[in-house]
Amino acid sequence: MVRLGQNFLADANLLEAIARDADLDPRDVALEVGGGEGALSDRIAPRVAHLHVIELDRRLAGDLEAMSARHSNLSIVWGDAMRVDLRALRPSPTAVVSNLPYSIATPVLLRTVAELPEVGTWTVMVQREIADRLRARPGSRTYGAPSVLVQLACDVELLRTVDRAVFRPRPRVDSALLRLTRRGPAAPPDLARLVRDAFAHRRKPMAGSLELAGGPSREAVRTALGDIGLDQRARAEALAPADFVRVAERLGVR
Repeated sequence: MVRLGQNFLADANLLEAIARDADLDPRDVALEVGGGEGALSDRIAPRVAHLHVIELDRRLAGDLEAMSARHSNLSIVWGDAMRVDLRALRPSPTAVVSNLPYSIATPVLLRTVAELPEVGTWTVMVQREIADRLRARPGSRTYGAPSVLVQLACDVELLRTVDRAVFRPRPRVDSALLRLTRRGPAAPPDLARLVRDAFAHRRKPMAGSLELAGGPSREAVRTALGDIGLDQRARAEALAPADFVRVAERLGVR
């Protein structure tokens, strides 16, 4: 049965591989978003000091509570991962390991990058399309605001592609296992907004897109682009993540 859009991993070998790929330290505090029936939780908990599992579907309470009874270091947080106060989790997570619910994979990743500064690594199963988007390079069709915001803080590595046949029920898309390794802090809120606004009108030059979104004037943006040696009519997709930081600095955005 599909539980609130979740697709459960049904391949024991792959579950073991994910736990190994996460390369967890016994001192780590792991966060799993979308615990499902607990198959991955059962493999993560013995490897870490503590495991937080966030799950929305209370019909899975029997499976997860049985899992919690087997692992004294596992705590269950019932709720929507987009609404749970991540900063209130104690002890604070240092790693994220999840088969992320497809419907919220990108926003959840961005939330954890921004709100959990102690997290150093993410080992996450996502749709292949999302994996390609988060790893995309400037100028590609899939490069966008999520690519920039993730890459400003993290290195992104494709660990393996995953066939849809290993899920129950079988999804309509292929998946991929990603590793994110933190390089630095998340983009501050004002910079993150500038990045999103820059891509809001993809077919327009960045200067026009920002002005239409209520941001800096076209002229100010064109001047900033010129100051760093870029085409004043460049679209957002032409800028590397570091270029957004340089433009923001010249616009007084921190």
